[in-house]
Amino acid sequence: MQAATAGSAAPAHRTASAPPAPGSGGKRLAGVVTMFGSGLSNQTGAAIGSLAFPVLGPVGVVAARQYVAAIVLLTVGRPRLRSFTWRQWWPVLLLALVFGTMNLSLYSAIDRIGLGLAVTLEFLGPLGIALAASRRRADACCAVIAAAGVVTLLRPQPSADYVGMGLGLLAAVCWASYILLNRTVGRRIAGVEGSAAAAGLSALMFLPVGLVVVQHPPSAGAAVCAVAAGILSSAVPYLADLFALRHVPAQTFGLFMSVNPVLAAVVGWIVLGQNLGWIEWAGMATVVWANAISILIRRT
Repeated sequence: MQAATAGSAAPAHRTASAPPAPGSGGKRLAGVVTMFGSGLSNQTGAAIGSLAFPVLGPVGVVAARQYVAAIVLLTVGRPRLRSFTWRQWWPVLLLALVFGTMNLSLYSAIDRIGLGLAVTLEFLGPLGIALAASRRRADACCAVIAAAGVVTLLRPQPSADYVGMGLGLLAAVCWASYILLNRTVGRRIAGVEGSAAAAGLSALMFLPVGLVVVQHPPSAGAAVCAVAAGILSSAVPYLADLFALRHVPAQTFGLFMSVNPVLAAVVGWIVLGQNLGWIEWAGMATVVWANAISILIRRT
C-alpha cells in the first residue's frame, strides 16, 4: 500500500480518475512509466526492509514504515481533526487499525514465506473486491481461475509454512477492508484528510515499538533499511501514484497493479535470493492473469 502496502499496500488515494484527454499519449506513457517505478519502489522497499528483520523484526520495520507514511500523508492531507464528527471518526479509527494490521501481517508473512508469495496472497484482497462487485459470468470464471492459483500456492506439503500463508491471507482481508473503509472515509471527509488522520493514528499504535527501539538502538544498517522501507514503500508510491492517476485511466492503473506480485518475486530473487519453483510461479501467474482478464473484460 501501498502509504499502505506492499502490496501495499494500495495507498489511501487510489481512486478512480477520469481518462486522459485525446492526444495525451506522452503523458500517458509518463504515467505508465511512473506506475512501473511505483511498483518497483514498493517491492524494493519491502525487500530492503526485510534485511532489517534479524535486528528489528517485522514489527520494528513496520513501525518505521508507519511513521514515514504518517509524515507524508499528514503533510499532504493536513487533517482538521477538531472538525471531525463521530460519523467521520469511526471509519477513520477502523482504517487506522486495518492499516497497521495489514502492513504487520504482510511483513510477517514476508519474513516466513518470502516476498513473492506474500504479496501474491495479499493481492487476493483487491482482486476479491473487484470480482465480488460483479455479476458477470466472465468474472465468476476469473474467480475460479484465481482460486485455482491459490490452491496451487497453498498446496499441502511437508515444508509448507501455514502460519506464513495465513498471515498473507490476513493481509489480503485487511487490504480488502482497507479499500472499503477508504471509500467510506472518502465519502465523509474531503480530500485525503481522513486517510491522513488514519495514518497518523496508525503510527501512534506503533509508538511503543519506537520507544523500545530508542532504548535499545539498532545498528546503523538496520535503521537505514527500516527507514528506506518506509520511504520506498510509502512516500515514493504515494507521490508516484498521485501523478499516475492524473494521466492514465483508472482501468489501466488497476491492470498495471497486476504486475506487483511478479515484481515482488523478481525483486525477492535479486535482492534476497528467494527462489520460487515452477509450481509457485504457475500459481502466481494464475492469480495475476485472473485479475488482468477481469479488468480487460470490464473495459470491453
